[in-house]
Amino acid sequence: MFKYIVRRLLLTIPILIGLSFLVFVFVRTLPGGPGIALLGERATEESREAIERELGLDKPLVSQYTTYLGNLVRGDLGSSIVTRRPVMDELLERFPATVELGFAAMLFAVAVGVPLGYVAAKRYQGFLDNASLFGSLIGISFPIFFLALILKYVFAVKLGWLPSIGRMTVTRSLEHPTNFYVIDALVAGDVAALTDVLKHLILPAIALGTIPLAIIARITRAATLDVLSEDYVRTARAKGLDPGIVDRRHVLRNALLPVVTVIGLQTGLLLTGAVLTETVFAWNGVGSWMVNAINARDFAVIQGGIVFFAFIVVVTNLIVDISYAFLNPRIRYS
Repeated sequence: MFKYIVRRLLLTIPILIGLSFLVFVFVRTLPGGPGIALLGERATEESREAIERELGLDKPLVSQYTTYLGNLVRGDLGSSIVTRRPVMDELLERFPATVELGFAAMLFAVAVGVPLGYVAAKRYQGFLDNASLFGSLIGISFPIFFLALILKYVFAVKLGWLPSIGRMTVTRSLEHPTNFYVIDALVAGDVAALTDVLKHLILPAIALGTIPLAIIARITRAATLDVLSEDYVRTARAKGLDPGIVDRRHVLRNALLPVVTVIGLQTGLLLTGAVLTETVFAWNGVGSWMVNAINARDFAVIQGGIVFFAFIVVVTNLIVDISYAFLNPRIRYS
């Protein structure tokens, strides 16, 4: 197991280097540039060239990438051309908001999707099975931003049950040592603040978690149907084992293998979906930060954000692979 983990960690190095190069080249093909973003469309050629010299963008691309890669190895993602602040500092400020939203969305997707898919498989071709298939198809097909707008209109505007924007009511006072608002409220022991934070989290988490929920439910249903037809399940039942034990130890545990893979992949995709969700709900996370950076042609922020996202996805997939051995003892890594 240890050798497998080390080998996978070493394989992430060329992956991240290759991705950083692709992002580096792609960002520099965007129309405009930092000079135009900072000085406006009426910027003179001389002022634009001065900005590019200051930022080192007048050097050959190979030299620029070598410098960027060296800084990246040291954990230096550069500085924003708009705010002049280190990208890593801004990323660490906003990333907790995205993690909090992504965790809540995935918790909602797993808590609803896995039981729904499992029960649907147990009620194969019944009303619940057909309803789950129909509902999951709608969930996959529904655009995130449209669903977010509907949720805001129904539950915030019409019913007034939940807030529509932000992470917390602006008039509420709460210290944010970690920038994880739920954790900060728990540490402070402020029940009112915790309730307020959770209310702000419900709508964006549902909007962001709908597509993963639909996918997880469908995969769980398909995996459970496959496991139910296996010989070892029929043998366990023939031995007279308690149906609940058979379902937990033999059916659900083995059916979770493909589900865990999907959960790992969807966790990475949640970072992409968070861009739309954060924009609709004015959620001050990495997604809205990246949108602003793209509009401003902020090369350092775009590069740093994408590379950081890639690192999170790689680590998530590694954790998923390692979890296989714990879910199914038959799997062993050499």
